[in-house]
Amino acid sequence: MQKTAVITGGASGIGKASAFTLGREGYQIALLDIQKERLTVVQQQLTDKGVSSIALEANVSKEEDVKKAVDQVVSHFGQIDVVFSNAGINGTFAPIEHLKEEDWDSTMGVNHKSAFLITKHTVPHLKETKGVLIYTSSVNGTRTFSNFGASLYSSAKAAQIAFMKMAAVELGRFGIRANAICPGAIATNIGENTHAHSSQLKEVAIPTEYPNGRHVLHEGAAPAQKVADLVSFLCSEKASHLSGTEIFIDGADSLFP
Repeated sequence: MQKTAVITGGASGIGKASAFTLGREGYQIALLDIQKERLTVVQQQLTDKGVSSIALEANVSKEEDVKKAVDQVVSHFGQIDVVFSNAGINGTFAPIEHLKEEDWDSTMGVNHKSAFLITKHTVPHLKETKGVLIYTSSVNGTRTFSNFGASLYSSAKAAQIAFMKMAAVELGRFGIRANAICPGAIATNIGENTHAHSSQLKEVAIPTEYPNGRHVLHEGAAPAQKVADLVSFLCSEKASHLSGTEIFIDGADSLFP
């Protein structure tokens, strides 16, 4: 039976690139995203490539939406083999004392709560297929802490690593593998969901001069396909002994001070 991959945040950026990559490798693709128009476009593009797919509009920080979407995927494809919890926003960038409770709830909801919800509702199906869980974390909050004002985003991404490790331990006896990818600067649409309070950030920003050659393996933001290739590897048998691990994919940028 053909394998099925569920991708949250699948209508753009890393999620979209991963959908096409896994589709070329024979996966059926279930796209979950809140951006309805983009979902429609990406699904049509997948269809044009001969990839079987389903596009589901869902707010992945809402349990009702997630449960409904997972039920639809299983009803449509019959099984779930890969879950790529990729949905994310930058959220509000501001000094801690200027952040609001709703900023916390929004950023943690999309970036971290969604990972919990999609995992919770797909685990029963992944147990049947001995499937794969992949989470999109970040170098922020895990290896770098120099994005001033990004305390919410960094906290959410750090939390994803802890959740992934617990999932790997808890679910390993069922043959389920869980790993996280930690991208650096990648060309995506996440900037659309960034609310930077520029004037306030001047209060906490520390001017930094980086050495020449900071972008070791690329110049500027790397294409999303670089991350999609890593996702493909983590889904494959070549990664069958890899679980509970965060993998940094940033061309070594985060190793610079």
